[in-house]
Amino acid sequence: MHDVLAPRLTQFVAVARTEHMTRAAERIGVPQPTLSRAIARLEADLGVALFTRTGRTLRLTPAGRSLLRRAEAALTELTAAADELAGDADRTHGRVTLAFLSTLGTEAVPRLLRGFRDTHPGIRIELVQGRHEMLLDRVREGVADLALTSPLPDEPGLTALALADEELRLAVPAGHRLDRRDGTVDLAEAADEPFVGFAPGYGLRGTVDAWCRQAGFGPRIAFEGGDAATLRGLVGAGLGVALLPLAPDVPGVVQLPVAAPRTVRTLGMVYPRDDRPTPPVRELRAFVTARAPHLLTPPDTVEPWLR
Repeated sequence: MHDVLAPRLTQFVAVARTEHMTRAAERIGVPQPTLSRAIARLEADLGVALFTRTGRTLRLTPAGRSLLRRAEAALTELTAAADELAGDADRTHGRVTLAFLSTLGTEAVPRLLRGFRDTHPGIRIELVQGRHEMLLDRVREGVADLALTSPLPDEPGLTALALADEELRLAVPAGHRLDRRDGTVDLAEAADEPFVGFAPGYGLRGTVDAWCRQAGFGPRIAFEGGDAATLRGLVGAGLGVALLPLAPDVPGVVQLPVAAPRTVRTLGMVYPRDDRPTPPVRELRAFVTARAPHLLTPPDTVEPWLR
């Protein structure tokens, strides 16, 4: 029945408010005979009379008054939704939802957004951060317009664009037996150490497990979490070692380059393959693509436009 009602609500409301078929037809820009037939079909489909007719004047029946209240509420809601969508799609003042790994939230994403805001000051950006699988779900569901994540998925409904490589280092407590401030370490040398790491479901957990297998061991997990800063804190407290993205100097923690295996992951942008992005979404995707080489640049070497 909603397929019958939806196209006719505007016609019905126009007739109900003018109480005159000809004036209503002029108001909404349709021929009067067409409008008369549409109202007659609506009454027939609903099985009730919506108007009583006295000459050319129309009066709502009780059923008509009941439908009018609901029809006006529905049209008001529809208009508000259309206005909101139009606002979100506005090229200069629209809205974009960006999802990203929590490990990117301290430096990389803020630097990225600062650069984007310089050239697109009116676009509103909603931020969603979390673990890898959650980010992909947000993109699949249409909640997020794009996601910055790793590892990159290979599935029919998503486009995945590699952006930059990110080195992970072995974080050890200061004074640890592997503390070689000017050297490198093979991951196999940490085989007997307790590890602190991301919980299952985080993309980096699977990546770290794979690197450890390449080094010939399975990591002995002492603590699991979802926040890189917390994991570094655990390392600094002497509770284990961890493979984590490089961060600014952390008291009590030494971050060692790993010689073997190569502990580098690919970060990229993921978005729906067959979507029709709004202009603001297209602008942010293009900006991320163009600025990818700078995404993971340490703060002291960032280009001036990102400062």
